[in-house]
Amino acid sequence: MDLVFLGTPAFAVPSLRALAASDHRVCGVVTNPSRPKGRGQRVAATPVQVVADELGLPVLTPESVRQPELADRLASWAPDLLVVVAFSILPRRLLRIPPRGAVNLHPSLLPAYRGAAPIPWSVINGERQTGLTTFLLNERIDAGDLLLQVPVAIADGETAGELEARLAVAGADILVRTVDGLANGTVTPRPQPAGMATGAPKLSRQDGWLDWSQPASVLRQRILGTNPVPGAYTLWSGREVKVLRAQCCEASEPAEPGTVLAADPRRGLTVAAGSGALLLTQVQPAGGRAMDGSAFVRGYGLQPGLRLGQAAG
Repeated sequence: MDLVFLGTPAFAVPSLRALAASDHRVCGVVTNPSRPKGRGQRVAATPVQVVADELGLPVLTPESVRQPELADRLASWAPDLLVVVAFSILPRRLLRIPPRGAVNLHPSLLPAYRGAAPIPWSVINGERQTGLTTFLLNERIDAGDLLLQVPVAIADGETAGELEARLAVAGADILVRTVDGLANGTVTPRPQPAGMATGAPKLSRQDGWLDWSQPASVLRQRILGTNPVPGAYTLWSGREVKVLRAQCCEASEPAEPGTVLAADPRRGLTVAAGSGALLLTQVQPAGGRAMDGSAFVRGYGLQPGLRLGQAAG
């Protein structure tokens, strides 16, 4: 089949490479425009555009998917199918262009975790399993007919970023199998189960705030699920510090949540939670680099009794 691929971030790159190497023809790519990035705000192409240029594929970078000229260009490529991985919501006008519709790759077992951030929320919520779903796009978000699904275990201690990297690779395989199945008639769309949908809205910065009154196990999953973005954080003497990794442990003594129970220059910082405690094994002070919790204790002179999560004074 002739395909047009629509995607932007690194998560979409394995899928584009796999489709380009398949028996199908990628006749064009649509991605976001180049944007300023990083501290230097240097303009950079999206990961998908970098790979599309490497593969010699035509690329469109519209400011909006509702631009009339985008629909005209897509129609001129005459694709049989649109393939969408981590891209904008497509309007009806675009969905109607290809005779076979549009296939989307979603990193959850739909109808669970519909929305923009299924990977972080599956980790935050302590799920032991997630998965990958391919489905046909319609005008409702992540609600189209299912095509293929594959379950994927979430490892203990795995961050959202690490899980995303694994799902990106596995997603490329299920996506190619889906397109193959649509081409030869072995994959048949089926409706999503009714009444079982759950949401996965885009994360805000506030979703990274650590409420020390919660159990240590809940806090650890929030730390893992918001790593790398937006990042879990607390306050230390009025200054922000990100917590990148932590381990659950027993509280050595009763204490108010957020209290530093131990500041060991060899093990790191142990903090009381609503139940249990957390050993902070990797942190990043504001404006500084990521470091082991032990280095944080040695370099910043933390002492037991300090309360995290409170403003200075």
